[in-house]
Amino acid sequence: MADSDQRDRTPTSRLSRTARIGGLVAGQGARVAGGRAVDRVRSDSAKERAQRKRTGAVVEQIVVQLGQMKGAAMKFGQVLSTVDLPGLEPEDAEKIKARLAELRDQAPRVEFDKLEKLMAKEWGEKVGSVLAEIDPEAVAAASIGQVHRAITKEGREVAIKVQYPGIAEAVESDLRNLKLLMPLLGRLAPGLDTKALAEELRERISEELDYELEAQSQRRIARGWREHPHLSVPGVLTELSTRRVLVTEYVPNAGFAAMKALPDEERDRHAEVIFRFFHDTAGRLGLALGDPHPGNLLLAEDGRLAFIDFGMLRQLPDGYMQREGAVYRSLRAESREGLREGLGALGYLPDPWPHEDELLFQYMRRASAWMIDPPQPRRLSGSTAYELMEEIFELGPAWRQMVKSFSLPSEAVLLRRMENMVFSVCADLRASADWRALADELLAGEGPRTELGREHSAWVAERG
Repeated sequence: MADSDQRDRTPTSRLSRTARIGGLVAGQGARVAGGRAVDRVRSDSAKERAQRKRTGAVVEQIVVQLGQMKGAAMKFGQVLSTVDLPGLEPEDAEKIKARLAELRDQAPRVEFDKLEKLMAKEWGEKVGSVLAEIDPEAVAAASIGQVHRAITKEGREVAIKVQYPGIAEAVESDLRNLKLLMPLLGRLAPGLDTKALAEELRERISEELDYELEAQSQRRIARGWREHPHLSVPGVLTELSTRRVLVTEYVPNAGFAAMKALPDEERDRHAEVIFRFFHDTAGRLGLALGDPHPGNLLLAEDGRLAFIDFGMLRQLPDGYMQREGAVYRSLRAESREGLREGLGALGYLPDPWPHEDELLFQYMRRASAWMIDPPQPRRLSGSTAYELMEEIFELGPAWRQMVKSFSLPSEAVLLRRMENMVFSVCADLRASADWRALADELLAGEGPRTELGREHSAWVAERG
């Protein structure tokens, strides 16, 4: 049983959750309004600095407060932490991500006896009749459920993800409360289609509550990567999985911390596998996976990586990644017009576009410099994002006005989250790779130029 200070104290009633979110919105909304009143007497440069710091403070409070709640509130905080907001200082953006990771890793566990009752209800018999043994200490806790290690009557070692009792009701309340947050988010990012964002999150999070859907997704992804030389996806025990209990193969693993401690060559290899898995799942299987955080990347005993947690994903429209690839090719070819047209066709830019194509190109090129510009291979680090943002800030105030015009198409919410989190993971690994070669292969659809890419290509060819 978890220690008393680690037990779950998440507000569960509809009234308490609404009050908490409403209070958060009121308090941070007052901070934004008060700051703008003070801005009237500041110089332009002082006003700009104050606005950036205020945006960072407000977003941090939203993310941290939501991150302390389970259910949709926590999930929305996680997604918001990966949405690029205009004018956010790079150090503030990194601090927000670090705070959220800390909250995620320290998520309090629910007492096992409550979960045991839920499992028995789902299976229609006592847990001891289904399992030979189960560890009451959770190995992981997340926004909607927690994971326990167990052994079936047949002797199979399994991971059992159990949904928190009452979480469905909490999620329903949170999803209604999203409308309270959206006006505040709209003030921070005026170009963001908050209505579309709310609807997309509502659909994805509602689906995440259904572990039978997640089981179907995991089986599909496992089939798509079956017998791959570099990675694996654990199989699902369909006969034991229900709407609120998901049972999969257990993968003995050393975890992400052990991966970070490996020599350069091994970390670099794993980073390429991670980059390749998420981008190729999007391109080849048409699925944007929304949770590539370190806890879902396992260093298995056989040296391969194992990927888990497929509750939050999106089926991409036919041809979507080809259109994303066209944007990358325009950026690579330095085609200003092609870049604007490609982003506009995907719904990122309004029509007509009110800003200079050159400014758009410079902003996108600097943001993507780690992946496009020489020298390659390039080693990432915790300071890489900061260095990229410093280059963008050199564009002056005009770029901040420009990005306020950007929108985030609903189809791309999880895709952008995926890309941002994969970049963060690779930077956290301090990984080096020929990112240009990977992008040319996985985004532009060109032939592989790395050893792992050639081995992957051969595996794809063998599958027919």
